[in-house]
Amino acid sequence: MTTLEDGAPYPLGATWDGLGVNFAVFSAHAEQIDLCLFDPSGRREIARMPLPEKTDEVFHGYLPDARADLLYGFRAHGAYDPQHGHRFNPNKLLLDPYAKQISGEVRWSDALYGYRLHSPRGDLSFDRRDSAPGMPKAVVVDDAFNWGDDRPPNTPWAETVIYEAHVRGLTMLRPDIRPHERGTFAALASPPMIEHYKRLGITAVELMPIHAFVQDRRLVEMGLRNYWGYNTIGFFAPEPRYLSDGSLNEVKVAVRRLHAAGIEVFLDVVYNHTAEGSEEGATLSLRGLDNLSYYRQEAHDWRRCVNDTGCGNTVNLSHPRVLQMVMDSLRYWVEAYHIDGFRFDLGVTLGREDHGFDPGSGFFDALRQDPTLARVKLISEPWDIGPGGYHLGGHPPGFGEWNDKYRDSVRRFWRGDAGQRPEFAARLAGSSDLFDRRSRKPWASINFVASHDGYTLADTVAYVQRHNLANGEDNRDGHGENYSSNGGVEGPTPDPEIRARRARLQRAMLATLLFSQGTPMLLAGDEFGRTQGGNNNAYAQDNETSWVDWRKAETPEGEALAAFSARLTKLRREHPILRCKNFLHGLEQPLPGVHDIAWFDERGADLGPEAWNDHGERTLTVRRAAERDDGAVSILTLMLNPTEKALAFTIPPPTSATRLLLDTSRPDAAEEQVEGGEIEVGAQSAVLLMSLAPAQTRRGRPTKHATEPSGDTPS
Repeated sequence: MTTLEDGAPYPLGATWDGLGVNFAVFSAHAEQIDLCLFDPSGRREIARMPLPEKTDEVFHGYLPDARADLLYGFRAHGAYDPQHGHRFNPNKLLLDPYAKQISGEVRWSDALYGYRLHSPRGDLSFDRRDSAPGMPKAVVVDDAFNWGDDRPPNTPWAETVIYEAHVRGLTMLRPDIRPHERGTFAALASPPMIEHYKRLGITAVELMPIHAFVQDRRLVEMGLRNYWGYNTIGFFAPEPRYLSDGSLNEVKVAVRRLHAAGIEVFLDVVYNHTAEGSEEGATLSLRGLDNLSYYRQEAHDWRRCVNDTGCGNTVNLSHPRVLQMVMDSLRYWVEAYHIDGFRFDLGVTLGREDHGFDPGSGFFDALRQDPTLARVKLISEPWDIGPGGYHLGGHPPGFGEWNDKYRDSVRRFWRGDAGQRPEFAARLAGSSDLFDRRSRKPWASINFVASHDGYTLADTVAYVQRHNLANGEDNRDGHGENYSSNGGVEGPTPDPEIRARRARLQRAMLATLLFSQGTPMLLAGDEFGRTQGGNNNAYAQDNETSWVDWRKAETPEGEALAAFSARLTKLRREHPILRCKNFLHGLEQPLPGVHDIAWFDERGADLGPEAWNDHGERTLTVRRAAERDDGAVSILTLMLNPTEKALAFTIPPPTSATRLLLDTSRPDAAEEQVEGGEIEVGAQSAVLLMSLAPAQTRRGRPTKHATEPSGDTPS
């Protein structure tokens, strides 16, 4: 075997230059790091060589004549002193944090732990068994790919409609896709799926974690699997199971096909913790390379990991080299895979400094100034379980944020809860109370009524109790309060009245989602009534519980709901007032007496403070008005009736030439002219009306009347 040359400390990871491979890995506290090479099967270690040079705390070496597809790992020598944060153990093979492809998977045994698992001394003991037989191996890659004329769609935020999906679960039950491709990137961007996306009218797919992840030992021993994938072990490598042919190019081909269809690709990324778990977890990568640098430790007990994530450890983004790793990973996915955006799991954790969450943290500052990452879409999950962990609306400009207040408010309003008017109206209007600061726009509110975490839309109207026994946690896991309803029967029922009620509520919530200010996100399968049987935490259900059942889409009910969903996205595209670029506060008058946004009850009366605070009143009408490019003023009126009976709504003026665009109680009804000043809005239904004021009827430009809003708004 050729001797290692000194090589270079940058770039980190394994880099093939056509003549050999440069290896570089950061560790501030290791005394020596060995490069271990393996045969193509990954079973036999064929060479072990110390990296010969160390520069700025980066160990590095260059292996002449080495080629792509070489399998390798690291072993780190240093102090095993958990009480001072050090857990070096050269008996443990370590995965390169910069591995761009991974071969094999973790095969659980006690040898994967740096200490003797059942020793009375616990993690203070030392395990001398070789972990290599149970460890996946990193693979040297050649990143070359012909992108041709690929261009990012660059869909404006205001026009974005997100479709949250799981690469595996989306297509495992899709019958018109070749069996060996189901559940992979090849299926994600197959012609049948692209046809579905385009017919539905979404503009972006947001993929649940596709970074390589580990199957939790606890789940494996229970006969379950980690389905969601929030258990990352490789920030640069795709999950091998999502590749039908094992080639990284499959991901790139999928992205290129989606881009050609005008669809952006967002990744749900997990940089807040890793699969190594708590201080009592396995030694797989970062823990063995430099535990004290890569993870946050308790301030007064460096033996213990900070657990702001609920997953046992917290990645230490306050360390510049760890922050560099995350930034390098993000840039790699944009540059090598042409990814269009990221959703950051537990985004608050990433913004924590020693004093707590900080919107001016190093992570946020690094993202916002980076010329590559500043041009992609960034979305945060604005909470974690650490101290003061809820920060919806508290992220810096440039970020969208998952708005769980929107989800809960929409569910409660349509469930018929009392006193929901003010909160619901604030969410409908883009949550300006949360986001209208520092020049942020309505798109910053990522609106959803269902996501992977919780009930599907159909289950929200069919279950009031979680049904999670299959998860093996005695039904204790998952949200206890879902603001759901079932119509009097838990789960499936043949009762036609209950089924009709559930269908009405689904349509009403979907219409609310697409007609709200902000960025709508639709959970895959909700467009045709997908169910998880009441499981609201299906993280361990890699089976038909979680997989999208496309047979449902072929039923009359499923076909009707899918067509209705597509009609909603079409209306959102056709009427810019439904996706305003700026917040509306009722301070401008596109027409005399007609404010940009105004609120009314079902009688057409302005809502004053007393009406807003009347807990017995549940109906709501919102009228929005804006000037079109041709100078005419478009007026859209949305009437919402969450009660159990149909009601006559008075149309706020002007009422001339009013057209019915949509009635959720009559999903098949065509657009029609509305005669008179009233319209019936069905029980648990919504109606969207439009009128148009020609340009010649207007009197000058829109005027601001800061002291004359047409009724107090909730924000």
